[in-house]
Amino acid sequence: MRRRFIILSAVLAISGLLVKADFSFAKVRDKLYRELEIFAEGLAVIEKKYVESKPAQDLIYGAMKGLLLSLDVYSQFLDPDDYKNLMVETEGKFGGLGIEITIREGLLTIISPIEDTPAWEAGIIAGDIIIKIDGKLTKDITLNEAVKKMRGEPGTKITLTVLREKDRSLKDIEITRGIIKIKDIKRALILEDGVGYVKISEFRESTSRDLGKALAKIKKEKLKALILDMRNNPGGLLSSAIEVSSRFLETGKVVVSTKSRSEAESIYKSISFKEKYLNIPMVVLVNKGSASGSEIVAAALRENNRAILLGVTTFGKGSVQTIIPLSDGSALRLTTSKYYTPSGRSIHEKGIDPDVVVEKKMIENAKEDVFQKLEKKKDFEYKNDYQIIRALDLIKGLLVLGNTKQ
Repeated sequence: MRRRFIILSAVLAISGLLVKADFSFAKVRDKLYRELEIFAEGLAVIEKKYVESKPAQDLIYGAMKGLLLSLDVYSQFLDPDDYKNLMVETEGKFGGLGIEITIREGLLTIISPIEDTPAWEAGIIAGDIIIKIDGKLTKDITLNEAVKKMRGEPGTKITLTVLREKDRSLKDIEITRGIIKIKDIKRALILEDGVGYVKISEFRESTSRDLGKALAKIKKEKLKALILDMRNNPGGLLSSAIEVSSRFLETGKVVVSTKSRSEAESIYKSISFKEKYLNIPMVVLVNKGSASGSEIVAAALRENNRAILLGVTTFGKGSVQTIIPLSDGSALRLTTSKYYTPSGRSIHEKGIDPDVVVEKKMIENAKEDVFQKLEKKKDFEYKNDYQIIRALDLIKGLLVLGNTKQ
């Protein structure tokens, strides 16, 4: 009985670590204590009866992983090594393939490949379902397990068997791992007739600052209108998405709101900048690889009448994960709230529908492999990108309409 009490006390102590995240374990109902006692009883039985001896930490970590997995596909328990890897990833430089992944409907799914990374070069696209990793089925795999399998020394190879959603075909794709360096602002230039183009790859701490510099540069070239490309942008920091939106919105406009179970609704509004771009026509490019932060920016600009969205429906990743460190170096990645557009519409698992639907398409019916090669060329040949061409047509029409009104 005493041993069972000790284990129960340990479980309660672990739960009590959440106090740092404004949780008050003292307020939990008696029912939870009874359930924890059952859990402790189960641990005691396993420790005594299981065929092999298992360290107590392994049992607790295993239980925590199962607990977080039972919540949703984005919540995770991170052991100390997983937590360290996450911190490395947020620095914007790490070893791997260059893809954002999630579990959707029980399947390991590509949110987006990061442009100019090994996965991008190998032909991975948003929506691909990873069926096998090096010949081993991914059924019931967790995100942490998938990340560990796909990371490795630069220069080593890995084969992903993917199910391509468009034609339901299976493809074995060999990828050589590399060092992933993320550049937030991929391109910034004037395309033609004063129409600027900016490609944002991800939302990180420096993104808004880099965007400001890029816009200032092309403004000197007589910027009249802007195409903001957020295709295959998997998101990133909420604060960065708000700052990027603020570059194009009047100060005080609603960008996004979040709602959680334990806190009042949080409304985030556009902030002030010395230089804003409020009067130029804008078209925002989105696709299935646009998720989270890019969906926030797209919806904010559209619902505040600042931009027209062109492309296809976005991914639909509209939940907020908070990293809560625990005392032994592990951490919880916990879904704590969901995003809502300025009009109050949920993004989660629905995505953002464009105003103008334009599918990815080859110019002059080029073959798929030729099109992919064109995409991968270092020179930016925008005239081979059907969605950009349609965005140019639309924005030139807006410019003509604006001149007519004057």
